[in-house]
Amino acid sequence: MNRRTKFAALMGAASIFAAAAHADELTIERLLGSPSLSGPSVQGLKLSPDGKRVTFLRGKESNQAQLDLWEFNTETGEASLLVDSNELLGGKKEELSEEEKARRERDRSITGKSGIVSYFWSEDSSSLLFPLGGDVYVLPLGGDVKRLTETPEFETDIKFSPKGTYVSFVRERELYVVNVESGTETKLTSGSSETVANGMAEFIAQEELGRYTGYWWSPDETKVAFEQFDESNVIVKDRYEVQPDGGVVTLKQRYPEAGSANVIVKLGVADVQSGESHWLPMGDETDIYLGRVGWTADSSKVVFQRLNRAQTELDMIAAEPAGKSATLLSEKSDVWVNLHNSLKFLPNGQFIWASEKTGFRHLYLHDKSGKVVRALTKGDWVVNSLEKYDAASGLVYFTGYKDSPIEQHLYSVPLKGGKITRITREAGWHDVDVGDGIFVDKFSSPEQPPQVMIRSLKDGTTKTAVLENKLDNEHPFAPYNDGTVTTEFGTIKAEDGSELYYRIYRPATLEAGKKYPAIMAPYGGPHGQRVKREWKLDFNNFLARNGYVVMVLDNRGMWNRGLKFEGHIKNAMGTVEVADQVAGVNFLKGRDYIDGDNVGIWGWSYGGYMTLMSLFKAPDVFKAGVSVAPVTDWRLYDTGYTERYLGHPDAPGDVYNKSSVFPYVDNFKGKLLLIHGMADDNVFFDNSVKLMAVMQNKNLPFELMTYPGKKHGIRGGVQVHLYGLAFDFFERSLK
Repeated sequence: MNRRTKFAALMGAASIFAAAAHADELTIERLLGSPSLSGPSVQGLKLSPDGKRVTFLRGKESNQAQLDLWEFNTETGEASLLVDSNELLGGKKEELSEEEKARRERDRSITGKSGIVSYFWSEDSSSLLFPLGGDVYVLPLGGDVKRLTETPEFETDIKFSPKGTYVSFVRERELYVVNVESGTETKLTSGSSETVANGMAEFIAQEELGRYTGYWWSPDETKVAFEQFDESNVIVKDRYEVQPDGGVVTLKQRYPEAGSANVIVKLGVADVQSGESHWLPMGDETDIYLGRVGWTADSSKVVFQRLNRAQTELDMIAAEPAGKSATLLSEKSDVWVNLHNSLKFLPNGQFIWASEKTGFRHLYLHDKSGKVVRALTKGDWVVNSLEKYDAASGLVYFTGYKDSPIEQHLYSVPLKGGKITRITREAGWHDVDVGDGIFVDKFSSPEQPPQVMIRSLKDGTTKTAVLENKLDNEHPFAPYNDGTVTTEFGTIKAEDGSELYYRIYRPATLEAGKKYPAIMAPYGGPHGQRVKREWKLDFNNFLARNGYVVMVLDNRGMWNRGLKFEGHIKNAMGTVEVADQVAGVNFLKGRDYIDGDNVGIWGWSYGGYMTLMSLFKAPDVFKAGVSVAPVTDWRLYDTGYTERYLGHPDAPGDVYNKSSVFPYVDNFKGKLLLIHGMADDNVFFDNSVKLMAVMQNKNLPFELMTYPGKKHGIRGGVQVHLYGLAFDFFERSLK
């Protein structure tokens, strides 16, 4: 299979080659209506445990949002379709339960997707497991798909047991297991109700803590640890979803606004054979978050992370199923404790753990009692994630930013300590899945569209290409790499001397003497990073093609720069972020081709909040802004996110009022386009409604677009409408 054929097999060549053939002009419809233009529609890349296959999910040519399961055989170099979601659905439209819709909205990787949105390998690489249409399926390689459940209820959060004997899932807020061979089903938990759930992750865990599951198998598959949460004390909000047909759906959603009650969490252990279960001691304080849960390698202890409500103290506790427990380690921070998944227990009881106790996340080896044996990494840079420990070589593999905060690479370091070795070679952004002796490398750079390679762990050399994208004249992306846009990376200094990274998009050819309007395009919020050396075809690129200079600037408070850099926004949202964006504007004004009188700003979610704060706090700098799905009053947002950064609303200092947009509305004198989905269950529509009312009462003009039935991402074909509207707004406001 040659490169072009291989690309076609993976991507569905008809749609993208057709787009390229008609690409005499890059329209919003082509740029945003065709997901293929921003890179391959390949997601969910996984390397089978035996390293022989790479599996992935790919959208259909007719519907990029409906995913099928594919494989790439690393030995033959061939890609093939494993499971067609349409065939299993019998041509019917997939119906989802409300809980599954909510779970997908929380998990951004599958939001707006249908078909086979997730799957799992058995440890022996013999079978694949996946959910579809609320039921559970197993595919033995070389065999036929086997349906394990066929019920009117929906099964969610499915998993293989570690040895592949069972499949587990949650149904109607209870945890079940089914024997794969016999089909015998066992219910492991009981006692669920409208307000009590077993085996599920609560809203805050999914939305703000990065935890999407509520149960965990022991390695010997004899027991399952599970969460029970009780949300009876969580306030009930009436949320009104205005639908495209004009109907209004009134939903009562338990939503823990900042300062209000969270769920009460318990942690139990169920025995798979007997079905008996008991609760583990979690401490006297119940107003806590359950951060992460796992098991020691020998299945003797459940290890869970208990995070205090202020998110400044974390305890890692090892509990025997019989109930005896001990604290392995504690983390404390004056800023906040960032949860992560970088924990690995070794057969001898030692474990590898990532800590930010130096201000930067690094890896440490601990003995079985929790005492630090040695630091494996150190320096003024951040480890992203522990990827694998290879006992045979004694090497620890991890991703991080040792070479640059805007490049992600794969590295190795000996467990016994020693020199760090960089494995990935090309400058850019590498997402990896590490196996035995090889790894899958999904790589892109500003010059290189995403490509997927199987590479050697020894030296990073390429063994075979799953998706090899060479940007030559035959490539379907070639018309969009026509030299009309120049991308520039660099740094500027913040007021306190902090180094801020930027990415600028501008027309490659500048007319002599012409002044170009500028647009800032921030996200700006914590746990976000936008400036990366990666391939990007998006709205900012489109704006640059049409005569704008666009600057994406990662201000203080953002991600992957260490706790001090993040901590600038503690109890001070809407302060340094705005100051840094203004510094970015001043940097641009130093260039003779910038029209300093016509500067705009646009952003989504926290970026929408940033747009409003910038228009209201720096009205002489920003002439016009597009704010999509913004938070306007942090009291309306949830506990887990808001209190991490602003503390409790009742704390002294009037922090919440100072961080809302409303004290600054009177300063507004520019132009605003406000956009919000009318079914947003993350940043509630209330935020924009409150702003509308205030601005109307103050006789402050603004433009408004709302999207019936759309949630926070406003996904689907209407995004073309949204970006077209935003482009027209800037054309009228800045030119």
